[in-house]
Amino acid sequence: MSPDRLRAWAPELALAAAVLLIGLVEASRAKPFWEDWWDLAFVVAGIATAVGLSRRAPGTAIGLVWLVCLLQLGSGTPVLLAQASIAVVLFGAARWGSPAVVALSGLSIPLGAVTVVLFAASEVYDALAGFLDYTSVIDSAYRFGTSWQVAASLLGMLVLGSPWLAGLVLRFVSRAEQSRLSQVAAEEDAARAVQESEQAREIARLGEEQARMARDVHDVVGHSLAVILAQAESAQYVEDADSEKLKDTLATIATSARTSLQDVRQVLTSTQGATSSDRGAGLDSLVDGVRSSGHEVVSTVVGRPQPLPPELETVAYRVLQEMLTNAIRHGRRDSPVTVERHWEGELRIEVRNAVADDTTQPLRTLTPDAAGTTPATAPGQGVDGMRRRLAAVGGRLDVRRRDEADGATFTATAWVPVRGGA
Repeated sequence: MSPDRLRAWAPELALAAAVLLIGLVEASRAKPFWEDWWDLAFVVAGIATAVGLSRRAPGTAIGLVWLVCLLQLGSGTPVLLAQASIAVVLFGAARWGSPAVVALSGLSIPLGAVTVVLFAASEVYDALAGFLDYTSVIDSAYRFGTSWQVAASLLGMLVLGSPWLAGLVLRFVSRAEQSRLSQVAAEEDAARAVQESEQAREIARLGEEQARMARDVHDVVGHSLAVILAQAESAQYVEDADSEKLKDTLATIATSARTSLQDVRQVLTSTQGATSSDRGAGLDSLVDGVRSSGHEVVSTVVGRPQPLPPELETVAYRVLQEMLTNAIRHGRRDSPVTVERHWEGELRIEVRNAVADDTTQPLRTLTPDAAGTTPATAPGQGVDGMRRRLAAVGGRLDVRRRDEADGATFTATAWVPVRGGA
């Protein structure tokens, strides 16, 4: 046996050794009254072994006790005081035994008590009076009739049942404590899971906020730079003598740059994703800004415009802003940009422009191919941003190139629900 196992078994071994020592001393003193000393030694050894196994193998210990008692009855070996240590075995069976062992040990209590009473009352053991000196007690008890055996049996059940009940109580207390500890551990795990979930949500929220800010900065800066670039290019064609027109162009460039800077500041300081310019200026301001840069814009509105919730107004504003930016960047300056807004149950925004042959960049489509159209194949960050914005509010986007008789055109169409959650 390893040192660790020996230390684990030390309490049981010490208790078994004590029972063995006491029993052998008692058996040696009984020798004048009982000649077969080895029978007594066998009883002592069996009980001591059962005591040693009472914790690690309580079922085996109960079986060993019954085996010793049956052999003791068969051989007529007298009862020893050391056998009172059976109480330890009963305690161990109730405390650490399986449910079956607990039940069997409980049934053993009345059966064992009755057996001991009948064993002590047997006339066969009258010759043992000098050893245990219980014959005079039994003779006195017989004066009250046989009812004393019932009382003695009940007393024996009480004596044997007390350690068994104590073990059972400790068993339930231990299980209740384990259940409490398990519940505490489960609650701690649940609290930890909630905390981790909250941290994950916070990280996701921060990630979404950063992505939103990046999209807003892209939209604001991209649109403003496209307008500024168009105005700067148009200034090249202003005659030197027309200083007023040149001043107006430069003033428009300065206004666009100032507006862009203000929008970027608002985006960086906003926590809700919508700036005051998004909500207050409206879609017409975007069309007017492109028109003031020198681009011809044909704008039509079909249906009666409806007020949009702030979130949807921001989405419509940013999407139209990106559409106009792409039209300026990739379109032909000598062809107008067509902007249509249809208010028919939902807001449909369509921007169409002629494609400049040397600057065409294919875009990605989100809908099935239609007759006479070619879906775009390569994504752009602006298109992806529009797509994410629209998908977040239940909208959709279609961007495709159309080859027509007078040249190729790009058409971007966005559907924005009029009410949130549509």
